[in-house]
Amino acid sequence: MKYCILIIDGASGLPLPERGGKTCLELAYTPNLDAIAKEGILGLVRTVPPGMEPSSVCACMSVLGYDPKQHHRGRAAIEARSMGITIDEGEVVFRCNLVAIGDGKMWDYSSGHISTNEAQQLIEALNESLGSDKVHFYPGVGYRHICKLKGREDTLLAACTPPHDIPGKPIDDFLPEGPGSELLRDLMERSRAVLWEHPVNIKRRSRGDIPATMLWLFWGSGRVADMPAFKQIYRLNAAITSAVDVVRGLTRMMSMGVLDIPGVKDGLDNNFTAQAGGALTALKEYDLVVIHIEATDEAGHVGSIDDKIEAIQRVDREVVSQIRSWRLGNLRTLILPDHPTPIKTQTHSDEPVPFMLWGSGFTSNGAKRFTEAEAKSTGFFIDEGYKIMGRLIGLII
Repeated sequence: MKYCILIIDGASGLPLPERGGKTCLELAYTPNLDAIAKEGILGLVRTVPPGMEPSSVCACMSVLGYDPKQHHRGRAAIEARSMGITIDEGEVVFRCNLVAIGDGKMWDYSSGHISTNEAQQLIEALNESLGSDKVHFYPGVGYRHICKLKGREDTLLAACTPPHDIPGKPIDDFLPEGPGSELLRDLMERSRAVLWEHPVNIKRRSRGDIPATMLWLFWGSGRVADMPAFKQIYRLNAAITSAVDVVRGLTRMMSMGVLDIPGVKDGLDNNFTAQAGGALTALKEYDLVVIHIEATDEAGHVGSIDDKIEAIQRVDREVVSQIRSWRLGNLRTLILPDHPTPIKTQTHSDEPVPFMLWGSGFTSNGAKRFTEAEAKSTGFFIDEGYKIMGRLIGLII
């Protein structure tokens, strides 16, 4: 038996009054997802335990069969792991976004989805101006980067807010607060002068692109230990394809393989066809593959209904169609968002998400479409999300 998990990050959401009270999943044309819904099991699953942050770390941990209440770790440390950044005793790391501030408000949490090449140049400049033997910035992908601090473990006590949680809001209300926050605020404030006159931003402004005007520090964590290996728990050799460091880092901590497939990106410029094809081809070597699609989540964060619908439709057309065409008859598939990213709020929420189990051994429970409402109507609900892995591989728990 082979297994495939398709995580359509942030695909679910809330009804949109401006679109007849339908969600993006309901508005999208998804013949392949709907065909699977008619043949498989549809329901709702709670991937974020009550009281926990509805992040992809927490939610994807559940999807991959790990109880977040037991295994949740600091997000920045997980991303650092993916990037090959070591965290020694007395060191801490923070996620560091290149953001755009306008009129004192959070204009864009991603600086207009700045390119990796441009961002790397800005991070290099920040290291030259703000870096030291105690402060170092590491370039990541797009707008997402890491800042490492030495000898300042007190900064982990600071209360920090993710920039994607505050679109259009005054930033003064959400700057780091509490013990250790002075250093974080100082680095963020001093970054403004470095970034404003950098040639990358001068060119971005001349083209009409959104400039990166400030660093934003959040999701701090110290060194964390690996989790029990996925193969040790589930007796399956597994690998993942994802465009984002946090998911790649999380799975490395589970000792899962990471598939490097050309063209895998976090937006609509992703090569959906290549990502799915590469993952399914990897089933020759692995027992289970995970396909993590980020474009739907990014569209939700910027509040674009049309982009989110397009991303869902491309997943259906270019990814799910390939899963359906698997000819060997021995494939079992789980399809779901990790968490909702509603257009209205432009950030993650902790509501249960729709899921589908399809393939060898699964029979229909009467569903017609892959939507939030249809999943709820089946009455099938899994309250502890990490148990869904057992449902997929036949270990009902």
